[in-house]
Amino acid sequence: MKRSYIIGLALAAAVGAGTANAQELTGTLKNIKETGTITLGHRDSSIPFSYLDDNQKPIGYAMDICMKIVDAVKKELKLDKLEVKLNPVTSATRIPLMANGTIDLECGSTTNNAERQKQVWFTNTHFLTASRYVSKKASKIEKIDDLKGKSVVSTAGTTNIKQLTEANAARNLNINIIPAKDHAEAFLMVETDRAVAFVMDDILLSSLVAGSKAPGDYVISKDAFSKPEPYGIMLRKDDAAFKKVVDAATAAVYTGGEGQKIYDKWFTQKIPPKGLNLATPISPELKNEFAKPSDSPDPDSYK
Repeated sequence: MKRSYIIGLALAAAVGAGTANAQELTGTLKNIKETGTITLGHRDSSIPFSYLDDNQKPIGYAMDICMKIVDAVKKELKLDKLEVKLNPVTSATRIPLMANGTIDLECGSTTNNAERQKQVWFTNTHFLTASRYVSKKASKIEKIDDLKGKSVVSTAGTTNIKQLTEANAARNLNINIIPAKDHAEAFLMVETDRAVAFVMDDILLSSLVAGSKAPGDYVISKDAFSKPEPYGIMLRKDDAAFKKVVDAATAAVYTGGEGQKIYDKWFTQKIPPKGLNLATPISPELKNEFAKPSDSPDPDSYK
């Protein structure tokens, strides 16, 4: 009698513990568990990070990393299946849509900086870039000061347009700054001579040039508006439990060698839909970051 009573208590305790564990889920993990869905924010034209293929399906380097996170979340929550919903975002809408709960992860080319960390959080860095400009070779815009008095485009809602605005004021350049809704529209303005230059992250400029009608007509500046800046997958602020799962997932991908394979697939080989090859081998800085994953917003920490 006594033994069965003890077993009964043990079973009750186990059931209670199970119930408590289920109740312990909060924030994003709780919502994913209850709905059986996770929503990924994706871009339309941030090649090769997040963009649409010929079938209007979001693909890219950041999308591949996000799918690894999805696998880890599914495993963490012990779900048989996890539905992935895809929600388009732009530079201007990505942070509001993250903050209001529309998307759970933002899979793109978003710079992790201290200012943004007041609104959102980021997981471990997956790329390092610097803010430069692309122009037509014929324009002979060789340095930032050559932009004086000219029309220059950048994408609305980006750190790049902010850096351009600050440089414009600091150097008294009297630049006519044009905000574009996305990277494709901005590059088209340079292509059609409505702007002499487009200020954006150098890797995104490389992809736009590679995919243009006449890649040989363009040059990307050596002059930069910024130090090397980290890109990270974005998630909601103040959700430590979800961030722990996401950080562990990305760290496993980067330190285990999978990160290098995913990188090579998108940056050193032909990519759909046009078979472009960005021919951009991994940098020593990013290789070091993969060996010791970090979510630091400080450019100096990636030297």
